[in-house]
Amino acid sequence: MRIDTRSFIDLHIHSNCSDGAYSPAELVQCASREGLVAIAIADHDSVAGIAEGIVAGSACGIQVIPAVELSVQFRSWQDVHLLGYGMDWNDTIFLQKLNGFRERREHRNEEILERVNDMLAEEGRAIIALSEVLAFARDAIGRPHIARALLDRGYASNVEDAFKRYLVPCNVPKNYWPIDDAICEIRRLGGVTVLAHPTTVSRDRQELREIVTELSEAGLDGIEVFNNLAQPDEMEFLRRLAVELGLLATGGSDFHGIEDGLQMGRGRGGIRFSVALLAPIRKRLADRLRQ
Repeated sequence: MRIDTRSFIDLHIHSNCSDGAYSPAELVQCASREGLVAIAIADHDSVAGIAEGIVAGSACGIQVIPAVELSVQFRSWQDVHLLGYGMDWNDTIFLQKLNGFRERREHRNEEILERVNDMLAEEGRAIIALSEVLAFARDAIGRPHIARALLDRGYASNVEDAFKRYLVPCNVPKNYWPIDDAICEIRRLGGVTVLAHPTTVSRDRQELREIVTELSEAGLDGIEVFNNLAQPDEMEFLRRLAVELGLLATGGSDFHGIEDGLQMGRGRGGIRFSVALLAPIRKRLADRLRQ
C-alpha cells in the first residue's frame, strides 16, 4: 500500500489527565482541524486518557496510539523522559505502578503549591486554593495547572514567567523509575520505548551519542528525532544517530495547550511529522508480539 507522505501525525501530546489543558476528546478534535491522521496521547505516568481518545478518534477517523511518558533516571541524570508506545495499557501490574507514581506526584504538586503560596504571602498577595488549580486539571494536578492558576490571578504574564518566578524556585524533587526497569516494563507489555527530546539530556553530541548507544544496548527502541526542543542541526544529528544505531525515529510536538507559539502537529520551525514515521513503529510492535 502506498504511503501518503502528505499526511501528518503527532506522537507526543498531553491531555488534562496529566498536565495538559485539554481533554483527550478535545485533543482529537484539534488533531482533526490540523489535518493529522494519527496522534499519541502520552500523558505523564498516566494512561487514563487513552480510552476516551481512542473512542473520539474512531468517530472522526484519527488513529490514537496508546502511549505514556515516564519520568526516569539514568546514571546521574534525573527527570529523563521515556515514551512508551503500543503497550498493553490495561495491564494490572502496570496500572498499580502508575497509580503509585500518581499518588507521589499529587503529594509533590500539593507541596509545590504550598511553597508557591508561601512566596505569594511574602509578596502580600492572596494565596491560591487547591480547588482553583483543580479547576484546570482532571486526573491529577501538575505544575502547568498551577501556572494557569497564577496566570488566572494575574500573578504572572505567561507560562514561562510563572515557571521562572514561582514554580522553579518552589520545585520539589520527583521520584523516578530506573530507566532499565522502565524499558523492561514497556517491553513486557509488548510496547516500544523512545527517548523523548534527547537534547534535554545532553547537548554535548559525543556524550549524547554515548548515552543513546548505552540505552540502545539496554533495549531502547528509538529516539524522538523531530521535536520542539532541538535545533535543526541537532535534529539532523539525531536522525543520523538513529540510522547508525538502527533505532526508530519519531516526532512529536510535546503539546500541552498552554505554551506560547507551540502548535499541535508541528515542531521547531513549523516542521511537520510525516505519517511515514509510523510504519517502522508498527513493524517493531508486530515483531514484539511474535517474540
